[in-house]
Amino acid sequence: MGKPLIQQRRGKGSPAYTAPSHRFFTKLKYPKNLAGRGQVVRFIDDPARTTILAEILMENKQKIYNIATEGMRIGSEVKVNGFNAGDITEVGALKEGTPVYNIELKPQDGGKLVRASGSVAYIENQDEESNQTQILLPSKKTVSLPKKCLATIGVPAGGGRLEKPFKKAGKHYHAALARGKEFPVVRGSAMSAYNHPFGGRSFGKPTTVPRSTPPGRKVGHIAAKATGRKKK
Repeated sequence: MGKPLIQQRRGKGSPAYTAPSHRFFTKLKYPKNLAGRGQVVRFIDDPARTTILAEILMENKQKIYNIATEGMRIGSEVKVNGFNAGDITEVGALKEGTPVYNIELKPQDGGKLVRASGSVAYIENQDEESNQTQILLPSKKTVSLPKKCLATIGVPAGGGRLEKPFKKAGKHYHAALARGKEFPVVRGSAMSAYNHPFGGRSFGKPTTVPRSTPPGRKVGHIAAKATGRKKK
């Protein structure tokens, strides 16, 4: 009898494959009715993220958390509706070409876009007729957002994270385990026949399966019209 596929075991949602959210530091959102200025008091290495978090103590003694900006240090001042790196401002108030990150899709949603280390978006255009701001994302796609959406000015810290190699598979494994990611990824043809439909000694099994194929067999090219390179 064959064994369940890795996607079946992960999809079941057992603790072995669930992201350990109980170890994550906080849910990262802009607080509602954010105003005034604050000061960075410490940095936090959150296992949930590829960036470090900055703990900011506001004038009213409220603590807020945001993704640290490149060049930020303990003691740096952060303003709401300011125009320096690290300040949290509505996108409608920013000039074209301003680098931004942790951008809200809708006002008061807390920030959804561009939150990974080193990723950055740019203000592309302010459309006065539609009251929207056009933003160029790292994917080179342009989105139009309401001008009341908040964003942080600058570039998220940790942009050189991918330049340092893991060197050891164990280091990569533990980094993936901390966020519930799959590593290592083993191709099906390298497995035994009872582990995967493409496994076993005999090659040449068809990789295309119908849409109605049952779970456990439904792997490969699902209902593909064509596979491989296109003929010129």
